[in-house]
Amino acid sequence: MKLFTTLRSTAIAAALLASGLAGAQGNAPIKVGFMLPATGTYANLGTMIENGFKLQVAENGGKLGGREVQYFKVDDESDPAKASDNVNKLIQRDKVDVLVGTVHSGVASTMAKAARENNTILIVPNAGADAITGPMCAANIFRTSFSNWQPAFAMGKVAAERGHKKVMTITWNYAAGNESVKGFAEGFEKAGGKVVGNLTLAFPNVEYQALLTQIAAEKPDAVYAFFAGGGAVKFVKDYAAAGLNKSIPLYGPGFLTDGTLEAQGAAAQGIFTTLHYADKLNTPRDNAFRQAFMAAYKNDGDVYAVQGYDAAQLLAAGMKSVGGDFTGKRDAMLKAMHTATIDSPRGKFTLSAANNPIQDIYLRQVQGMDNVVKGVAMKGLADPARGCRPF
Repeated sequence: MKLFTTLRSTAIAAALLASGLAGAQGNAPIKVGFMLPATGTYANLGTMIENGFKLQVAENGGKLGGREVQYFKVDDESDPAKASDNVNKLIQRDKVDVLVGTVHSGVASTMAKAARENNTILIVPNAGADAITGPMCAANIFRTSFSNWQPAFAMGKVAAERGHKKVMTITWNYAAGNESVKGFAEGFEKAGGKVVGNLTLAFPNVEYQALLTQIAAEKPDAVYAFFAGGGAVKFVKDYAAAGLNKSIPLYGPGFLTDGTLEAQGAAAQGIFTTLHYADKLNTPRDNAFRQAFMAAYKNDGDVYAVQGYDAAQLLAAGMKSVGGDFTGKRDAMLKAMHTATIDSPRGKFTLSAANNPIQDIYLRQVQGMDNVVKGVAMKGLADPARGCRPF
């Protein structure tokens, strides 16, 4: 009898302990791991993404699905060679529930591989590597930005419509740049144009002069360029300093002039770009976002801030759908994220079967310090997600 009483007491104590642990876990914060550039040519882009994400969380009272949010950070240095070690710091050391990153497509591809292997939720708030929502697609991998193909393909169509027949392309020789110029060529040649030369240089090299000399000698109708951050600033200024902007129009995806106009100054004026966001959209949703971002960070929100903001919106949609139970109802949370409609400052968008945004691509032109929207280059454009198997 005494033994039974002892066993019964032990069982009750164990049950109470388990209940207490479950309660503690039930109230545990969701761990979000930022793997973004904090140094180098993309540092400002990483800051804007993080600030956009945190602004949306702040608008939800500092919580997602009723859960507190705990942040972990790693500077990825935009270095693919360090990507595996960096992402494992967040997954293995910090035990994050969600990865958010990054800017550099080569680094993001490593993150996607790790997310697949560890079944960790990954939200990509910028890097457009086609493979992430192509052959590497998975139910736990989402993107709130674009594929490299989307703005590039749209600009190919625009360039042809503007009467150009022969175009040269120029980019850093890495995944994002190569995929961007390939997407442009697909759109341009489908519309009747011809790409007559593709110039590249190693990332993050910014010694453009020899390549600009080749452009001047070839005399194409126009040039399509993929650069971003500090590299975009120098390229646009060098292009103008060489006098090429007077006779050979310069086009690119929006990254060529987003977050760079103050530094580019007069050299950027008149450049046309295509992107899923633009200044002067003048919609109530975008105006509210811009006002809130300025109040919080004393800075204008840009496309990178929007992509970070929407990463938090997507995660919030999933968390809300399961009442914050991101462990016990994980599959339902992923489904809710996949089927969500995101009320973005760029305009509402949904996700494709590969978890990539289906969205309008705007035609923009640099006027003063703004990328002013001039129309919609392509409406509701979905990435073809080549190589993605249904999940």
